[in-house]
Amino acid sequence: MKREKSSKSTQAYEVMKMRILDGTYAPKERIIIDQIAKEIGSSHIPVREAIRRLEADQLIEYRANVGAVVQSLNDDAYKETLEFLSVLEGYATAMSASSLTKEDLSQLHDLNSQMKEALHTFDLQRFGQLNKAFHYVIYDACTNELLVKSIKDAWDKLDTVRTRGFHSFPLRANDSVLEHDQLLEMLEQKQPIDRIEKFARQHKQNTLRASKQT
Repeated sequence: MKREKSSKSTQAYEVMKMRILDGTYAPKERIIIDQIAKEIGSSHIPVREAIRRLEADQLIEYRANVGAVVQSLNDDAYKETLEFLSVLEGYATAMSASSLTKEDLSQLHDLNSQMKEALHTFDLQRFGQLNKAFHYVIYDACTNELLVKSIKDAWDKLDTVRTRGFHSFPLRANDSVLEHDQLLEMLEQKQPIDRIEKFARQHKQNTLRASKQT
């Protein structure tokens, strides 16, 4: 029974998280617990557990006399998340450097080439998806699971901001793919990890700097 409740809680979590990230649930929209419970065929308890997880993810907040609502994120949240990511991603990239295989590097080159094509055709949604996939290949080689989870949770927050209309254009997109080329060259040449960390951190900070100019 406990395992079934846990499964239902996970199902409710995934349903609500997906709807927040894809924009189905708008900012400040109230979460109807009864509705979610009926959809997944459960009591209210697993749904409430899922909501607590989404609160921890900073995707949902409780408001007096209203209940659980989708959290509103703003430009400050976007910039703070980028600052946070610049530190984590720099370190994770450095940690991953020695673990990346030839196949990983080949995949990274392919993804960056696809990003250039998406940029050329102005396919902004695909560009963003490919950019995320590019960095995730690197982080999947990182052995620090807590670090990787923190990075992916932060990326989810950025996805939420973008979905809701903030910074819909991939910031400094052309420079970004060129920096990917530089990063790949550094990884292939097995340059010192402190240099790789600094470059990867600067890569994210450049996006932050560009966002402040918009």
